[in-house]
Amino acid sequence: MRNVLRTWRDEVKKTFSGRADAPPDWTLRLAEGDDAGYHLPGSAVWAVHGSMSPIVGGIRTLLMQSLHPGALAGVHEHSNFREDPLRRLANTIRWIFTVTYGSTAAAEEASRRVRRLHEPVHGSYQDNAGAEREYSANDPGLAAWIHIAFTDGFLAAHRIWGGPIPGGEDAYVREWAQAGRLMGVEDPPLTRAQMRSQLDSWYEKGELRADSRVRETVEFIRNAPLHPLLRPGYRVLFAAAVYSLEPRYRRMLGVSVPRLGPFPLPVRLATKVVLGVVHLALGGLRRRKGPSESAALARLRRLGVPAADLA
Repeated sequence: MRNVLRTWRDEVKKTFSGRADAPPDWTLRLAEGDDAGYHLPGSAVWAVHGSMSPIVGGIRTLLMQSLHPGALAGVHEHSNFREDPLRRLANTIRWIFTVTYGSTAAAEEASRRVRRLHEPVHGSYQDNAGAEREYSANDPGLAAWIHIAFTDGFLAAHRIWGGPIPGGEDAYVREWAQAGRLMGVEDPPLTRAQMRSQLDSWYEKGELRADSRVRETVEFIRNAPLHPLLRPGYRVLFAAAVYSLEPRYRRMLGVSVPRLGPFPLPVRLATKVVLGVVHLALGGLRRRKGPSESAALARLRRLGVPAADLA
């Protein structure tokens, strides 16, 4: 049993960081840099990204992003997500945490790196009216969809499974808008209401689509190729992502909240338990802060940021 638990814990760590024996090297380099970065302790971004709710938010974001045919074409035609999905997850986590906890130079370089990887990602697709449309991963309009689906997904999950956000949800949207700018988004929303208005406009203009490619993507996300020991917990997290979606997007994606006959299953409670167990597996009993946050705090102390601001 002890070996099973050790294997399970190691697989959890490898899933989120790429290795089980130590933090990835890039997290340690977040201690480097000559300024405080775009986000500080006590910010809305640190509160959301330092919690466990982004695990659900990330799954929800992948589901939502698949509804834009341009975004989905880029993934299917230029990505190896089927062969190596965990590498893609690890790269995404690296970018998020670098922008969250790194110096401005680190955040900007990480974003330039992603945009360089996006340069060959372009092509065409048919929109819902049958017209041929060009897409590019670095197009500001497509980048806006990715950014807003991300922001909305992380907020939706945190609203259910996270704690208080300093300044409220508007503060998170406003602060994380900087990440959108780094990725080429023009005039990202600065309030939750603005974000919701933009999401509604994509839906109401008929720019989103659910087709066979979306269904294939949903099934891949539902049955992600994880270690067998992780699959029971992941099924709960996938159900949580579905639970957090608006009904209209559930209908488009062809997913529903699990039920036992006429009764919905206790997704909220089960998800809270799973997130708590994952937190322990990642070191929750031994340290209060993850390696990225700890490295950032070391940089801030070196730069002389007042101790009260680091609490």
